[in-house]
Order: sequence, then structure tokens, then C-alpha cells
Amino acid sequence: ADVMARSIPRHLRDDQQRTFVRLFDQACRRHSPWTVWADFVVMSAVGISNTVDKDHAGEREKTYAALATKYDRSELECLSSMFAEVVNGLEENPNQDFLGDLFMALELGNEHKGQFFTPYSVCRMTAKMTYGKDLEAKIDQRGWISVNDPACGAGALLVAFANECKLRHTNYQTSVLFVAQDIDHIVGCMCYIQLSLLGCPGYVVIGNSLTEPCSGIDGDPLIPVPGDNIWYTPMYFRDAWHYRRLGQVMDRVIRAAPRQAEPQDVLETEAVPEPEPLDCPAPQLLDETGMGQLTFF
Repeated sequence: ADVMARSIPRHLRDDQQRTFVRLFDQACRRHSPWTVWADFVVMSAVGISNTVDKDHAGEREKTYAALATKYDRSELECLSSMFAEVVNGLEENPNQDFLGDLFMALELGNEHKGQFFTPYSVCRMTAKMTYGKDLEAKIDQRGWISVNDPACGAGALLVAFANECKLRHTNYQTSVLFVAQDIDHIVGCMCYIQLSLLGCPGYVVIGNSLTEPCSGIDGDPLIPVPGDNIWYTPMYFRDAWHYRRLGQVMDRVIRAAPRQAEPQDVLETEAVPEPEPLDCPAPQLLDETGMGQLTFF
């Protein structure tokens, strides 16, 4: 009991975080705190991803099963309850960096590469400075915009931008594509969990943004260059985004098609190679609640 009391941080935001930490400590009785945190994050991310991304579900399910074998039944129940507290915490207060705050409060950054996350208050200020009339004009013109964080951490900056959109009465589920990248697999999955639970359409790329920055087909972020370390959020499969991706595929096919040759040009016409097929994720069925809110549970 004394060990548990010492391990609980003094400054926690709400009941969900306090309950999360109590469950976390129970799961740490046989394992190091970093091991439990890393396994919890990856297993939670896989659980979300496998509901929509069938192309990577097989390999990711193997990862989940391998991690689960390290824990007994009571510990797995703790991990499951921890995820429920993340869901409840973001449902109760979406305007926060739930996982990032806990990561810092538990001092896990000291154990893992000395990481330090930007305080959420700074991210909120940055989001307010970024959002402007020009973004609204672009949405009116094209129907959507994209935002990119090449060193996303737990996703606080993108979470803050989503909340700023909501404050400005912009439906980010249909109007904003969220693109994130981080070299660290664990924090990238933290970002993926939070973007997914907040209903942000987009994807998280795990990789070095300096040497291998994420890029989209034809320079458009709508469809990323395929890779095994891309994590698509459930809302990315919403019908609005599916039809936009389909439109990009059709536009690419049309632009690559040979033009109709004029009679004098017949001898000079050369065959144009077929465009390479795009790895365009198929749409998935998302349930709609009685109030019109989309959910993947």
C-alpha cells in the first residue's frame, strides 16, 4: 500500500486519471511501469485499428497476442479498464492531452529517451494562432483542409486544433484531415489512440520525418504512400473521405490516359503507361447513434 501511495502523482486532472493510475499501479506489480505503459498503448492502438484496417489486422493481431501472454487475467482486466478510463476521460473532457499528461505525471519520459511533451496550454494557443479565415476559405473552396504535425508526440497539437475547429463551428470530422508522424512507435500510438477516440479522420505514420517524411500520392495527403507503419483512424473511413479518395483515384486515371490523337499525330502517338494502382483503403460501416453521432464501437 505504501508503494502504491508513493507512485500516485499528486497532480492529476480528474477522477478518470486518478482511476487510471490506480489500475496502472495494479498492473505494475510484476512488470516495470514502462513495460506496462508501452504494452497498454500498443494493445489499445491495435484494438482500435483492427476494427477498420483489415489489410494490417493479421500482423497487428499477432503483436497483440504476443503482448497479452505476458499478463495474467487480472492484469489484462486492469489494462482493459485503463482503456475505458481513457475513453471516459476524453468523452468527459475532449479538450485535453489525456495520455500525454499521464505520461509526464508518471515520469515515463525520464525512463524512455528523456522525452518531454509540449504542455497542452501551449498547444491550445498555437491552435488558436493557426486557425484563421484563410482556412475557412479553403474549406469553402475545396471542402476540406489538412493539418500535419511531423513530430506529433501524443498528438496534443492536433487534439487542440480539433477542439479549436469545434469552437469555431467547423465540423472537423468532415472538413479536416489530420496527418501525424513520429519516430517513436509508442508515442505515435498514443497519438493514434487520442485522434481515434476524438473522431479525427486521418492517419499516423511511424517513422523519421527528417529522412522519410510522410507523403501522399501525387503530393496530396489524402492517400498516403503505402506502408506497414501507417495507422488509419476509424473516421478516415467515413463515406465523405472515401468518396474524396475515390475521386482522387479517378482523376489520376483520367490524367494518365492517352489523349485522343489527331489524324496528323497518329504516327507520333506513343503509348502511355498505365498508372500504378493506388492503395486506397476501402470504406467501413460506421454505426450512427440516435443523435447522429458516428461511432465505431
